[in-house]
Amino acid sequence: MTYRVCFVCTGNICRSPMAESVFRARVEDAGLGSQIEVDSAGTGSWHEGDGADPRTVSVLEANGYGSEHVARQFQVSWFARLDLVIALDSGHLRALRRLAPTPEDAAKVRLLRSYDPAAGDDLDVPDPYYGGMDGFEECLEMLEAASPGLLAVVREHVEGQAA
Repeated sequence: MTYRVCFVCTGNICRSPMAESVFRARVEDAGLGSQIEVDSAGTGSWHEGDGADPRTVSVLEANGYGSEHVARQFQVSWFARLDLVIALDSGHLRALRRLAPTPEDAAKVRLLRSYDPAAGDDLDVPDPYYGGMDGFEECLEMLEAASPGLLAVVREHVEGQAA
């Protein structure tokens, strides 16, 4: 059985595609690519059909990650097939939980940085869109820091399903 994770930010051109690429690489490195499906979406439709922001692509490629991406908007119907919905900031968390058709679906929504023990109380990944490259690099650092904790939780679920 495939475990499905979807990363969600506002427009699906900066943070969530970056998170998708980073986490997919961690999943592949762990040998779990056939058991875990990773994708991303936005809370809005502003950039639907567009590729990732060129700065996102640049930072991903400079750090050895894939960068193929087409933006899309999160759909309520996806809750039924997703196991985990990862919000990149508290605004996304609230929006996604409001969209959730059931309490069980709302419980699937988590903040990415909650998987980073060093994050403290600041669990939002800042939106780098209106800033320079340093914001995109900082975003990548936050995503990389949270990925091991997220992978550990997802691995536990995957291994539990196989048992």
